[in-house]
Amino acid sequence: MNIGFVGLGDMGKGIVPRLIAAGHNVTGWNRSAGKSDKLIEIGMAWGETPAAVAAASEITFSCVTDAAAIRAVALGDDGIIEGIGEDGLYLDMSTISPIVSREIAAAFRAKGRTMMDTPISGSPVTLEQGKASLMVGGSEADFERVRPVLLDIGAKATRIGEQGLAVQTKIGINLTLIVEMVAFCEGVALAEKGGVPRAVAVEAMLNSVVASPVMGYRGPFILDMPDKPLANVTLQQKDALLALELAREMGQPAPLIAAANELLNACRGLGIDHRDFVTVYDVYCHLGGMKP
Repeated sequence: MNIGFVGLGDMGKGIVPRLIAAGHNVTGWNRSAGKSDKLIEIGMAWGETPAAVAAASEITFSCVTDAAAIRAVALGDDGIIEGIGEDGLYLDMSTISPIVSREIAAAFRAKGRTMMDTPISGSPVTLEQGKASLMVGGSEADFERVRPVLLDIGAKATRIGEQGLAVQTKIGINLTLIVEMVAFCEGVALAEKGGVPRAVAVEAMLNSVVASPVMGYRGPFILDMPDKPLANVTLQQKDALLALELAREMGQPAPLIAAANELLNACRGLGIDHRDFVTVYDVYCHLGGMKP
């Protein structure tokens, strides 16, 4: 198929090669053009604007940082809505408020076009391993149309329900991920404070019943923090704040992510928010009188 991809950040750079390898013709765009060079070398075409990408594509994806960015690429001047054809489908993979997602979808419906929320659960690590999963908010018919393409990206594709419900589920998943990794840090810190060597505590946790896929590839960051984070504190806190705001709007208690968010705030106070958010462990070290 002819596929468009708007937003060539860490996830986009990992998804486009998978689509090309599956035999699709991919046209891409990114605000910073330099990120596209390696993708163009492997066969991606370049679109001058998001509208141009959509005009050349049967299915157009976007994957950008936040609500402001998605409004710009979807609804702005030369946005996707200006180029998408009558039979085209627009799938947004960004993690944004479901309220914003539904607002954008309504603008597409007003022009007789279709937007689906299609967040991806995973990281560049799981994407490369072929283990990412995708969730879709939209009609059953549209889901069946895009499902084969989604399975060229990740191992699983699930229709959650109507538009907006997939990104709401993704926020719940990211809430759980943040709380889980903060709890991992707290548990290792407690063991270390009691005399267990840090590396031994990490290994024991990763071999225990509490281990999970995200712990498996992120837990070792306590011992060796990567220079390039999978998601730094600022990016991960965006998702925490999305969860807190959504919980407030719905009147749903969310005390665990509220507590985790305070630890992310402490990372900012210590000036370590540029690191992967597992640097929360350093906060526990400071509070417990241990060496980070």
